[in-house]
Amino acid sequence: MDFQNKNNAFKLVLTVGDESGIGPEIILKALWSNEITKNIDITVVGSKKNLLNTYNQLRSLGLKNLANPKNLKIHDLKISSSEDNSKSSHGNSSFYYLTKAIEIVKQFPDSALVTGPICKKSWSLAGHHFSGQTEVLAKSCGVKNVGMLFTAKSPITGWRFNTLLATTHIALCEVPKKLTKELVQSKLDLFKDFCNTYIDKPTLKVAGLNPHAGEQGILGNEEEDWLNDALIDWKEKNKDTKLLGPLSPDSCWNSSAKAWREKDVEKHDGILAMYHDQGLIPMKVIALNYSVNTTIGLPFIRTSPDHGTGFDIAGKGIAESQSMIEAIKTAIEISKNSRLFNTH
Repeated sequence: MDFQNKNNAFKLVLTVGDESGIGPEIILKALWSNEITKNIDITVVGSKKNLLNTYNQLRSLGLKNLANPKNLKIHDLKISSSEDNSKSSHGNSSFYYLTKAIEIVKQFPDSALVTGPICKKSWSLAGHHFSGQTEVLAKSCGVKNVGMLFTAKSPITGWRFNTLLATTHIALCEVPKKLTKELVQSKLDLFKDFCNTYIDKPTLKVAGLNPHAGEQGILGNEEEDWLNDALIDWKEKNKDTKLLGPLSPDSCWNSSAKAWREKDVEKHDGILAMYHDQGLIPMKVIALNYSVNTTIGLPFIRTSPDHGTGFDIAGKGIAESQSMIEAIKTAIEISKNSRLFNTH
């Protein structure tokens, strides 16, 4: 995609997330990086004063490889008073940075959104009762079927490692109640559309809910009661996709670790996990800082670094920016294929 014309340039909108965390720091580090193409139109949504303060603080610690906020296009939002440094104040600001960024992205068909990490507790204290940014995005866009996909491109082999979650930010005890045949099939539909960006006939795997995928009903009944049938029915309607599962979750990602490290091995295109930690633990262990959170099913591309606010290291200058760099690169790369703009 050619990003030369300012009026027609690809637009990337970045939110700083919770400003009491590492969001501002990793954005300034990422936008300095030579891994980010310079010929795109980038707008940062947040407080210009906070970004300048962060820049000056990091410079005082001896850091030099930082984008200067004076040279950035910043949609400056003043939401809370500068004296209010409470959790609820930061939560309120980060919530409205997100909603403003969504508003901007909706105005430009050729654009994508990258979001900094937020604190769900701070949102709650500020009166914004959402379990995460994905849920706000879905509501803002009027979309019911969205997917929380974690994706990473191996710097060793170039293979793209994908894990999609069937359920997202809910308590573990709620997972079996939320999982249904229809939900799993709808997530597989989204997953197939995403993988078709890279390959015409993808291979997908599905992790079982129970240990050893239920061991034929001995360790749990969900696989025998409905999951097996759900996958069989979906395969019948999608013969151009190879679907494997439900597989034992403790070994399902072994082939992912191998494909991440080795070029000449059989590769798959994605794994559907039944719940948050089932998918995120292997993803973070295998891909480390290269993992990116991507929301699929929206009318635009949204990515985010695959980590939290890092309150314990905020302001120390030691936050790793690689996941933010990967989030920006992934948003650009995925947006090059218009098929993903209408997967819902």
